[in-house]
Amino acid sequence: MRLILIRHGDPDYARDTLTEKGWREAKLLAARAKDWKVDDAFVSPLGRARDTASACLKAWGKEERVLDWTQEFYFAWAEKEGKLPLVWDFLPADWTEHDENFREAEWLNLPHVAHARTPYEETCAALDAFLEGYGYVRTGRYYRVAAPCDKTVVIFCHFGITMIMLSHLINISAQTLLHGLFLPPTSVTILNTEERRAGDAYFRAERIGDCAHLLAGGEPISASGYFAEIFQENKENRR
Repeated sequence: MRLILIRHGDPDYARDTLTEKGWREAKLLAARAKDWKVDDAFVSPLGRARDTASACLKAWGKEERVLDWTQEFYFAWAEKEGKLPLVWDFLPADWTEHDENFREAEWLNLPHVAHARTPYEETCAALDAFLEGYGYVRTGRYYRVAAPCDKTVVIFCHFGITMIMLSHLINISAQTLLHGLFLPPTSVTILNTEERRAGDAYFRAERIGDCAHLLAGGEPISASGYFAEIFQENKENRR
């Protein structure tokens, strides 16, 4: 099985849609993906993901299928100055001091994120139920499968929820992924099941945050959700 996770384009959060740049990104993504052999395509219920998917779905001749559980994963670390910060916005000194944050499931044992346990577990359960529909049944930290599935499944969603899915699929602390990886808008993340022994499957990432379509189209990579300057592979940065 191949699972392709695509982050929405450059967002207009206020209107839950895309900026003009985001629409350009989505168009370039569709040009890249138009010849992909896609068996099933799903979208988050949020507008920015649905808008990003629209051109690809048209190219594939598919109707959108909404997965409610793939909407952005919001939960807070702790209340501070009357606001609830997003979990991926913490400063290094605030989250790295806790060893539990580097262990697969122990980060949920920390008192200031205890309220995240239920949404995290619900998301993981929804993902497992989704995969079971393709014949993959969670067994401990891997999946059992009666027969190999050669389908390619695409989900248009968001950065946070993608990190939660990755943390479950490859058994890595969500906090480590949320703070250590960045997925640019319209980036493509591809996981395949390795099934070297009949009946056993493990999802392994082939690509994470691939923006080849933006590079090919001369469109700068958006830094939305990032706290550093993006390295743009343009003529100015080449010898």
